[in-house]
Amino acid sequence: MINTSSKNIARELLRIPVIVAALGYMVDMYDLFLFSINRVSSLKSLHLPGEKLLEDGIMLLNLQMAGMLIGGIFWGIMGDKKGRLSVLFGSILIYSIANIGNGFVTTITQYAVLRFIAGFGLAGELGAGITLVTEILPRERRGYGTTLVATVGIMGALLAYFVSHLFDWRTAYFIGGGLGLILMVLRVRVFESGMFLKLKEKNIKRGDVIKLFNNKTRLLKYVNSILIGIPIWFVIGILLTFSPEFGQAMGLDQPVDAGKAVTLAFAAQVLGNLTSGFLSQYLQNRKKVILLFILSSFSLVIVYLLVPLHTTILFYLLCTCLGFCSGYWTLFITVAAELFGSDLRATVATTVPNFVRGSVIPLTMLFAMVKNYVGIIYGALVVGVLSFAIAIIALVFLEETFKKDINYVEEE
Repeated sequence: MINTSSKNIARELLRIPVIVAALGYMVDMYDLFLFSINRVSSLKSLHLPGEKLLEDGIMLLNLQMAGMLIGGIFWGIMGDKKGRLSVLFGSILIYSIANIGNGFVTTITQYAVLRFIAGFGLAGELGAGITLVTEILPRERRGYGTTLVATVGIMGALLAYFVSHLFDWRTAYFIGGGLGLILMVLRVRVFESGMFLKLKEKNIKRGDVIKLFNNKTRLLKYVNSILIGIPIWFVIGILLTFSPEFGQAMGLDQPVDAGKAVTLAFAAQVLGNLTSGFLSQYLQNRKKVILLFILSSFSLVIVYLLVPLHTTILFYLLCTCLGFCSGYWTLFITVAAELFGSDLRATVATTVPNFVRGSVIPLTMLFAMVKNYVGIIYGALVVGVLSFAIAIIALVFLEETFKKDINYVEEE
């Protein structure tokens, strides 16, 4: 028989705000990785020569991430000043329209502008959803709620892969925009966080970004929250997005399909998110689980870059394992949300994952520079070692947040 505790957990996780936050992240992930999957086919249809596919692919990815960086700051502040729901509505409207626009592009310039706008819109979804979920669930259930959001969200990447194989790249963008607009209808029934409403009633100053920088302890917490997530986007933004180029450099027996590599990785990341979330609940410790996943991921990166694989089957298997070990994505965002008071929580929870996503810009720039001297394999190795070393050092200095009471505001 299902015990009462399990029934209570299920009842709390099936609340409308949790479900809508999860579905919102799914649409977010659909768009975010549709470009990675359709990079080659969409750029070829715009008549780009083969030698420009990598160069312009990096440029478009970086513009998307630049949009997310700027959007992360904007939506984060909005989430604390105007409310979590204002971000959920505004962000999804912008990226849905941009998604539809992507399906109409005829030039690389149009594509670049719309990827930037889409990135700006996408930036608000996850942080606002995680903030809302952490604030409406009791502290012993927060990990379950954010795990559910992540798990459903990652399925958006899988949906993007299947849609891109059933339809051409333009139609795939139209579908993503349509899904976002449909989700807006569901959001009518979502209620605001009680913690935010109490802050609003007390007229407490909210979304004051200066607070993140005028206190050394807060600033270090904030920076370290970002740094622990960088390895995830090294794997996604470099090893998976440009997997065809790595496969060619490795001399594999067949060309690598980036869409397949991304899909396998994110299918495994669903399981990784579930594992990291439930393991952190079982151990009642976030940091130990994050460290375990970081070290496991680093070991697989070494295998990816230095061990001869020869066949695409082994390569895809390794991409799957890398995806699983990147499955601490929502756990690290949960930690960021738990580290700060209610007056800054949306700002932090929204900007942190977007700064991590935006780290792809310096990572790819460094990768592009270093590979000119040591080649694509060792160029990625240099960037990877640096990314993982920084993340581990940052994790050491973060406080444990599992049992932390988050119903407070930051001091001036």
